[in-house]
Amino acid sequence: MLVAEKITKSYGDLKVLKGVDLQVTDGEIVCIVGSSGAGKSTLLHILGTLDQADSGSMFIAGQRVDTLKGRALARFRNHHIGFVFQFHHLLPEFTAIENVCIPGWIAGKKKKEVEQRAEQLLVLLGLKDRLQNKPGALSGGEQQRVAVARALINQPEIVFADEPTGNLDSANARELHNLFMKLKEEFGQTFLIVTHNEELAGMSDRIIHMKDGLILEN
Repeated sequence: MLVAEKITKSYGDLKVLKGVDLQVTDGEIVCIVGSSGAGKSTLLHILGTLDQADSGSMFIAGQRVDTLKGRALARFRNHHIGFVFQFHHLLPEFTAIENVCIPGWIAGKKKKEVEQRAEQLLVLLGLKDRLQNKPGALSGGEQQRVAVARALINQPEIVFADEPTGNLDSANARELHNLFMKLKEEFGQTFLIVTHNEELAGMSDRIIHMKDGLILEN
């Protein structure tokens, strides 16, 4: 599903990633853990094509992505990758279902088909009665579940999650953990997650430890 080799990244004289190799197989939930400053989020953003490595190669679903640029990169990201962040980044002027639909509309899919899938996802995630609510009328846990539905709308091969439970209380965090497991079991969804949450890491298929820009265990 994902293969990255010799990924490096520096900011000025600061070497953040020092030659990272990583593989994630189809249907696997992998958590990256480590102290602050280890390079976890930088690696996740590079693997998710939100940032560019200084060197190294990356393949997602058989496609080399580190050489893609501009519109080709944006199109690949929209069609094949989902994202969930610590803060949901929902657009406040749109309803829950509209927020979920946006990546599908950007992909040029039929409006009715996108809306039907968005509704199915929101119902699956326990938000049947919140479709027309705007983010301000949703709880933190509900907002994050809307963000998960948005990440899944285009049926991505892999979802990248950066501290997805970092802004949630323990009950909502546990609910989101269980949701990830459900999505894996029912749909074979692949996740690569950066987290400080030991409970979430313990539920994953594999834990990757990072320190000082390197993977210690893989």
